[in-house]
Amino acid sequence: MKKKGRIPTNGEPPSLHSPFAITVTVQKTRRGRVDILRQTAHRGGKTVTVVANFTGVSPAEKEQLARKIQKACGTGGTVKEGRIEIQGDKRDAIARILTAEGFRPVFAGG
Repeated sequence: MKKKGRIPTNGEPPSLHSPFAITVTVQKTRRGRVDILRQTAHRGGKTVTVVANFTGVSPAEKEQLARKIQKACGTGGTVKEGRIEIQGDKRDAIARILTAEGFRPVFAGG
């Protein structure tokens, strides 16, 4: 018969090879709902995707998030009046990025 090993209980983390090792799930904190809009009004017929209604997010963090979205979508964009504006209709890609960051994106408007 095979000898059974013991899981250390003196504060050391359990071995990664143990089938009884404690699994820890890392979940981003919920950061609230944000609206994703598609607009063409007053833009010369060009489509712009707007992310609005951030709560508790600093302007510096919005700038970083806008740069991350621009890089992922391969387009330009800006932060104006507390909203992130991305060139083109990139709602699906933006929704994936915001979900990964812990936001709950909601498609609003047309």
